[in-house]
Amino acid sequence: MAEEFRDPRDVEWHPRRAQNLIGHEAAEARLLQASQSGKLHHAWLITGAEGIGKATLAYRFAKFLLQAPTAAQARGHGGLFVSPESHVFRQVGAGAHPDLLVVERAVDQRNKRLKTEVAVDDARAATEFFSRTAAGGGWRIAIVDSADDLNAESANALLKVVEEPPRQSVFLIVCNRPGRLLPTLRSRCLVLPLSPLSDEQTLTVLRSLPEKALLGKQESLAEAAALSKGSPGKALQLAGSLGVEAFAALQKRARLSPAVAVEIGAAFSGRETAEDFHIFCDLLVAWAGEQARAAGLQGQGAALAAAHDDINSSLRQADALNLDRRQTVTDALMRLEEAFRAS
Repeated sequence: MAEEFRDPRDVEWHPRRAQNLIGHEAAEARLLQASQSGKLHHAWLITGAEGIGKATLAYRFAKFLLQAPTAAQARGHGGLFVSPESHVFRQVGAGAHPDLLVVERAVDQRNKRLKTEVAVDDARAATEFFSRTAAGGGWRIAIVDSADDLNAESANALLKVVEEPPRQSVFLIVCNRPGRLLPTLRSRCLVLPLSPLSDEQTLTVLRSLPEKALLGKQESLAEAAALSKGSPGKALQLAGSLGVEAFAALQKRARLSPAVAVEIGAAFSGRETAEDFHIFCDLLVAWAGEQARAAGLQGQGAALAAAHDDINSSLRQADALNLDRRQTVTDALMRLEEAFRAS
C-alpha cells in the first residue's frame, strides 16, 4: 500500500496551535467588543497581506467563542486569550473540535499534493455542518482559509450559507486579496483589515516559533524580517534561502554593473532550488518596481518602468520554460543596469 501523503500545513506552528498573537491589538479588541455586545455579526472578512497573522487571529477568536460562548462570559475577559491547557484549545489545536469547521484546499492523495483550489464539495460541507446542532450548545464556527483559493462554484456554494446564516453561527473568512472575492459574498461580511507588523514584531514572532521551524535559519532571521514587509509567514519562507542571499549580495553593491550582474547570476548555477529562484525573482521584481516609482517621482521613471515590465516577463517565461536560471538572472540584471544608465 502506498504511503499516505501528509498535509504539509500540519506543523507544530500551524495557526490553530498558536498561543499568542503579536500585533493586531485593535482587531482583537474589535472582535472582543463584538462578542461582549451580544450582537456578534455572523460573517467577518479578515483581510491583509499574506502571512501577517490573519489565520492566527481567526483561530484565536474561534477558540475564544467556543470557550466563552455567551456575552456575559465574554465580558469577563480582557482579551481573546484562551489557556493552552483548556479542553477547547487542545481540541482546536488537534483539529478535532466538533463545532469548528475549516474550509480549505484538500489534500490530493493520488497526486501527493494539495489541490490548487477549494473544491465545491468542500465548500458545501458548510451547509451540512451548520444544519447540525452545536455539540457544546454554543457557537458553530467556520474558518475559510483562504477565500483566495475559492473558485466560482465553491464561492457560490459558500455564499448560500452566508446569505441565510443559522442561529449561533460565525464565519471567519481569511482573505489576502479581497478585491478579487465574489462581490456578493464580500458584501455580507464585516471587513476586519490587518496591517503589516513592524520589523521588530516580525522578528519577535519568528523567535517565538518552535526550534524545528527555524533549523538552519537562525542567522538570517533579522534579514528575512526586514525583507518580508511585515509578514512573519513570508519571513519564515525567506530565512535561509539562497535567493535571499543573492538578493542581499546585490543590495550590498554600491552600484549595479555588468560585472555585478554576472557575479549575482553565478549564484544560480545549480545548487539553488526552484523556491530559491522564485524568492529571488519576487524580491528583484519588487525592488525594481520601487526604483521605478522613486525615479518616476522625479520625472525620470520611464526607462526603469519599462525594465521592470521586461524583467517580470522574462523571469516568468524562464520559470515556465525551465530556462537556464543563471543566464536569466544575469540578463535581468543587465537589463536593469541599462535602465539605470538611461535614467
